[in-house]
Amino acid sequence: MDKTFFTRKIQLKIDSEDPEYKSQVFKMLYDWRNICFRASNLIFTHHYVQQQIKEIIYLTDEVKVKLANLKVDDEGILTTSRMNTTYQILSKNFKGSIPMHIMSSLNSTLVSTFNTNLVSYITGEKTLPNFKKEIPIPFKGTDVKSLTASNESNIFHFKLFDIPFKTYLGKDFSDKSKLLHRLVKKEIKLCTSSLVIEKGKIFMMAVFESENQLHVLNKNIIAEASLSLDYPIMLTIGKTRYTIGNKDEFLYKRLSIQAAIQRKQNAMSFMNNQTKRRLKQNTIENLRNAEKRYVNQKQHVYSKRLIDLCLKNQAATLLLVDQQEKEEQATEDPFILRNWGYGGLKQKIERKAAGAGITVIVE
Repeated sequence: MDKTFFTRKIQLKIDSEDPEYKSQVFKMLYDWRNICFRASNLIFTHHYVQQQIKEIIYLTDEVKVKLANLKVDDEGILTTSRMNTTYQILSKNFKGSIPMHIMSSLNSTLVSTFNTNLVSYITGEKTLPNFKKEIPIPFKGTDVKSLTASNESNIFHFKLFDIPFKTYLGKDFSDKSKLLHRLVKKEIKLCTSSLVIEKGKIFMMAVFESENQLHVLNKNIIAEASLSLDYPIMLTIGKTRYTIGNKDEFLYKRLSIQAAIQRKQNAMSFMNNQTKRRLKQNTIENLRNAEKRYVNQKQHVYSKRLIDLCLKNQAATLLLVDQQEKEEQATEDPFILRNWGYGGLKQKIERKAAGAGITVIVE
């Protein structure tokens, strides 16, 4: 059975009332993140150097042989596998300072990325990445221990590297709570994920794996969807027409947030530089993030409703009518381009359709 992988960003809080302990955990997480930053550059540097050894013409022929384990290949020059070469470097430099499961996850992920893009690195189509200090801290799904659902709504408790965490979902309008409940029941699997620290807050970029459900679909039934201004999605299946969302619902809050941002920006002309900076970094940035979250959530709701209707009517094909023409028109209209988000909505529709086994055709 095919599997689907999807990521959710979940805010976490340290599950303790002790301020001193919380401070220690934050310091430790920042230290781990710094080690991940240094380790990432080491991993890519070593693998790139290994790859280039055979291209260094001034070395002796004895050196210019296979990058393989000597125990496996007589012509190999390594004492272990290529994957393990960098893990040994990480172990030598960082063991005792960070859980080695983190280093193992980081090494596996980055070596896979390096190998995937190897040809592009060699030909110069891509440059080696320059890792930032705000790099996520990776961990294996099995590192999450004792996941339990609290009696309180939308709160889940677990331990990660013996650190007690609890989720903070707020007014969760997405499917995060349902996914975590399914994870508790072991209906889905948590894969290699990561911790992200943003402005003093901890988030888990949780990667879930789920088996695609088998849906009964009829190849003769075609659903036609149109993304429009009056309604985010207009769907026609046979003689039945559905409207998903409406213009006022989608745009009202978004435009009100934009108006609030504009008012703050207008007020900045009467402020000193320090106050301007603080307003821009905090209030305005928070409003912009709120707008992004709102749009993303609405697009998820609309796309899910669309796919649910297709499944209900057993439509095996979803045709996005005149979509290319609309996207071209949107580039010529600043209001549509800025506010309607055709691209993001189309991506979410295609992703959910793929998970349900529905073929998407873009006209």
